[in-house]
Amino acid sequence: MSKRNSQAAKSAARERLRVEREREAKKAKVRRQLTVAGAVVGVLAAAGGIGFAVVQANQPGQWEEAAKATVVAPANTSGKNGTTIVVGDSKTDNVVHLYEDPRCPACASFEQTVGETVNKGMEDGDYKLSFTLGTFLDGNLGGEGSKNALSALGAALNVGPEAFLDYKAALYSAKYHPEETSDDLADDSYLIKVANTVDALKNNKKFQDAVEKGTYDAWAMRMSKSFDDAEGVDSTPTVKINDKVIKNPTSVAEWQTALKDAGVTK
Repeated sequence: MSKRNSQAAKSAARERLRVEREREAKKAKVRRQLTVAGAVVGVLAAAGGIGFAVVQANQPGQWEEAAKATVVAPANTSGKNGTTIVVGDSKTDNVVHLYEDPRCPACASFEQTVGETVNKGMEDGDYKLSFTLGTFLDGNLGGEGSKNALSALGAALNVGPEAFLDYKAALYSAKYHPEETSDDLADDSYLIKVANTVDALKNNKKFQDAVEKGTYDAWAMRMSKSFDDAEGVDSTPTVKINDKVIKNPTSVAEWQTALKDAGVTK
């Protein structure tokens, strides 16, 4: 190869290298632009996501809305917003008032120990039974089981006082009452499962619809507020006989003694 051809070849090679470098530089510029654009989109998307999350967090929850909603009070209630529950046909002035929370393990123990005896005293006409139910354990432990169960108890009360008492007993039973740290009562299907052990509620479509639709959610929130405002009630269960708080009985014998001490029975 002559010297002249060699120089021409070198010049051509240098030109090809220059063109290739320019091409690569353009590709790199495009990649940088795409990367920046993607980052901007990502930031905007993240900002939008954060904004959406903030908006969602500021939206009132189901139970906050229920607390402001119009109350549909169950049958067999009285007083403002239907927050007074009195069971018993006796003409006696004696009243046993129970303050309970559906998730409360001590309430479950009370029900399992003396609940049947307490109900029998009402049936025998020794006293009327009154109930005020709260949901403070949802706040203490997290979850919504107390509120949901209270709404379901409202649905049972709408069926009848006996259905209410039997359903409450079933919810507090050793078989079905969950650990207080568990939120099983927040599950409608679980509440319906327990209800199917109660004759008046078994396969009761009206009851089930009320549970699933939250018909008595607003009532449950007003009842819970009534519990919070109750005087002399610092824990559950709290038992009052004729408006006087008594020591919680841990046996049938203690319950009978409490009734005698209060002048309810001889």
